[in-house]
Amino acid sequence: MNNERIQQLIRFVQEEPNDPFNIYALAMEYMSNQPAQARIYFDQLLADHPDYLPTYYHAAALYADLDERERAAELYDKGILLAKARKNQKTLQELERARQAFEDDDDDW
Repeated sequence: MNNERIQQLIRFVQEEPNDPFNIYALAMEYMSNQPAQARIYFDQLLADHPDYLPTYYHAAALYADLDERERAAELYDKGILLAKARKNQKTLQELERARQAFEDDDDDW
């Protein structure tokens, strides 16, 4: 995690609060080292920009890592529906594969 980059991204979010990419970039920056902080930004994206498709793959994975299995499944499913509606085949395939891996992991519980 790069603190300078985080500060820059926070400035971007403050300057353009309606640009979902800036919030997404900030969430991704926090993802590996501060998942609780990443969750805040993913939740903000899901609430304020529910049509921002890139959110779903990583937010679902984060919730799976946090062992919030129902929320993760819900996000995978919403992302899949959004990708279908947008006819975004690449993202649809990525989400379907991730959802299947998630289900396979769920079977191991």
